[in-house]
Amino acid sequence: MLLPPLSLDSWRATRDTLHTYVRLVGAIRRALAPPQKHWWHISLSTSACGLTTTPLPAGRMTCELMLDFTTHVLSVATSRGHWWDVNLEEQSTREVMEGALAALEQIDVHPAFNSDPFCRDETNPYDSLAVERYWEALSQIDLLLKQFRASLREETGAVQLWPHHFDLSMVWFSGRRLPGQTDPSWADEQMAFGFSTGDESYANPYFYVTAYPWQERLLEITLPEGAHWQQEVWRGALLPYEVVLQQEDIPRAILSFWGDLQAAGAKVLAESPL
Repeated sequence: MLLPPLSLDSWRATRDTLHTYVRLVGAIRRALAPPQKHWWHISLSTSACGLTTTPLPAGRMTCELMLDFTTHVLSVATSRGHWWDVNLEEQSTREVMEGALAALEQIDVHPAFNSDPFCRDETNPYDSLAVERYWEALSQIDLLLKQFRASLREETGAVQLWPHHFDLSMVWFSGRRLPGQTDPSWADEQMAFGFSTGDESYANPYFYVTAYPWQERLLEITLPEGAHWQQEVWRGALLPYEVVLQQEDIPRAILSFWGDLQAAGAKVLAESPL
């Protein structure tokens, strides 16, 4: 496996554009999908070409919104063969939103969501080559997360991309429930494993592991060279993407980071009172 360089300085404006489009598609999915525990109805899934809502209810049909990072369009498709494409290049956020909503209107689907964040008329920066590099990395990391998920015996969540933070992740559940917690989205002890393009906590791409509820004893776990504990914006272990690129066996480095921390973290959690 060879991962492309993804230094955020080289594509930050385009990354922010993609993040906006992902939040738009996520908002539409949230408006149309049946609610699921852990807010799994607001996330997106990977496809062969990008990110998808998976099928959504549309009267007597289903519909699906797909961000295609190979042809650079937002597609709206139905189970009866309808198909519309909205170009992502040289567009404003408003134009992309209105194009998607116009396609959905053709099948009498009217998602109710706050459109204010998407009513910008400025043309968005969109470097198609940078998008394709991102997709090359994300599609491979998605497969690694699924391989890691398959190695775990306990309950896990699907590999999902979260629109609000623009990170790809999955969760592992210890099986213990938090006493007194009535909200099902926050009632399970868990660890999360994922990948981010960078944020206010670290300004470049990184891999991460975190836990809920947080246990201070997790800080006693030895991390691989180049990784560190993040304790300001969020709490967990952070392995920079650029460190991984220097490894001779990239998949092994990533899987070992997630796997070793899962094994050590699971032991810490089991020994900690709730």
